[in-house]
Amino acid sequence: MNSVRPDRSRGAAPPNPEYFDGTVRMQPLVAAGQSDELELVAVFFDDGARTIPHRHSTDQVLWVVEGRCIVADESGRRVIGPGECAFLPANGWHWHGAAPGAAACHVSIRKPGPTDWNVARRDW
Repeated sequence: MNSVRPDRSRGAAPPNPEYFDGTVRMQPLVAAGQSDELELVAVFFDDGARTIPHRHSTDQVLWVVEGRCIVADESGRRVIGPGECAFLPANGWHWHGAAPGAAACHVSIRKPGPTDWNVARRDW
């Protein structure tokens, strides 16, 4: 058994910084190589930082652990706070990050699989 908790000091720059706008740090909690079933990553966003729009081949849950996050999909934008989750179905266009005014952290929970970063940047 492994026991971990999100810790901003353990975050590292993302492997593909071009997929983000602003300063973002990532901490693998359960890495793809550790499990075939799920991947958990704590993503720390500085004030207003966010992902670029993208699609995952698998469902994704974003669980906010600090700050306030914006999650945007085809239906619009929503601000969620600590303890709240957003469910994003596989292949759905979306982006997410810190709401303006404060840093934030969410844990991305999903089955390992490819992400398509070459999607329209509408409402971004």
